[in-house]
Amino acid sequence: MATVHSVEISWEDLLGAFTSGQPDKAYYLDRLTGEIFFIPSTIDNNEVRQQLQNNGERFLEIPSFDYRSERQIASEFATQTSDSVLKNLLNTILTGKKPYGRIDDILSFFPHDEERFALLKDQFLSRRLKTWMEENNLFTAEALLQNLKHVQE
Repeated sequence: MATVHSVEISWEDLLGAFTSGQPDKAYYLDRLTGEIFFIPSTIDNNEVRQQLQNNGERFLEIPSFDYRSERQIASEFATQTSDSVLKNLLNTILTGKKPYGRIDDILSFFPHDEERFALLKDQFLSRRLKTWMEENNLFTAEALLQNLKHVQE
């Protein structure tokens, strides 16, 4: 049976690890201390990796922000935008047609839409992070407060 352990986890640090997108780093959460740390993905020291695997209940690998996630956000944004030029540019890069472009570069010419995209990305990542936390039996203070209200009622 798992024991309940209350620990403070920095939302900003966790979100930073979640959004890093750096393929050369693997981020971990120490469930016991709440510390977030990384190890280089190219590390040759199998002992470190073995310790992390052997203590899987304690150390939880934090999934990184990847290309697939970026495309999912861009696809959702493309369906929501009313600007036909921007929609066409986004659909072109999403289908892999030439000319290739980066979403951030394209949006730099559309400042209002760039802000909307940043907000959509933040919302997407927050939802994804909250879901990941729930799947791994980690809870936000908000969720704990709601649970306490239900218990008291």
